[in-house]
Amino acid sequence: MGTIVVEVTVLDDRRLLLALESLAHQERLPDRVVIAASTRTPGALLDEARLRFSVRPLEIARFGGGVVDARAGAIPLLREDVTVFLDSDERAPPDWLGRIVAPIESGTAEFAGGPTRPVRPPENSIERYYALLEESIYRDLVPRSITYVPLQNTAWKTSVLRALGFDPRIPFAEDHDLETRAARSGARGVFVPDAFVLHDRSDETSFLRWARKRYRYLVAMAMSLLKNGELRGRLEEKRTPVRHPLRYVESAMKPIALVDATFRWRRRRTRAAG
Repeated sequence: MGTIVVEVTVLDDRRLLLALESLAHQERLPDRVVIAASTRTPGALLDEARLRFSVRPLEIARFGGGVVDARAGAIPLLREDVTVFLDSDERAPPDWLGRIVAPIESGTAEFAGGPTRPVRPPENSIERYYALLEESIYRDLVPRSITYVPLQNTAWKTSVLRALGFDPRIPFAEDHDLETRAARSGARGVFVPDAFVLHDRSDETSFLRWARKRYRYLVAMAMSLLKNGELRGRLEEKRTPVRHPLRYVESAMKPIALVDATFRWRRRRTRAAG
């Protein structure tokens, strides 16, 4: 059994304390925990996190930008055999860590992912939409390809993660890009249905905020698909529509996001080539 580090990313979110509490109660404890924090995270919250989490070594590092920047910036800090990602708005059941790392420690995979479930029944329309959306991802997409599993509940052989890194040109869909490159490099990825975490969407109450986040994600995902030559295959995919009114809003955003992504990706490729 190798060493394990759990990286928790955070941007000004007190739910970080609940995420750390869930790590402290794992049946298989991590050897170390790294908090990758945006500089927008209050220092007082990080100090409180340090005081509360004492069962294992805790390292806190702050990075400019948001969660994506913190996740990318923390890669040099990862030195254990296995790296596991958890977000500040998630809580892990006691058997989670042992389950998510098992395929890597057994030698059957180089990375593994598990599902997310709502921490409580949805209380508004946006929460219900996200619950249905996540359910469809794990039902329809992940069984077809492990590259669709969200990064915030994944485990990685650290040497693979460090070798591949994150592409700074693909923010907000860095998980799809990383997992696609990992699979193409020959790294084996598996889905572990029992290694679930509870996802707290209680802050999802604003329609405008939801629309901005979904549009940003749609643009980023389209950029990842363009980069990896998968756009046509994605457009031809058959997927059961989410039965919720917000899916019509998202469907209306997709063509605009695709055009936006095409121009952005061309500019970034040109800038990189120059």
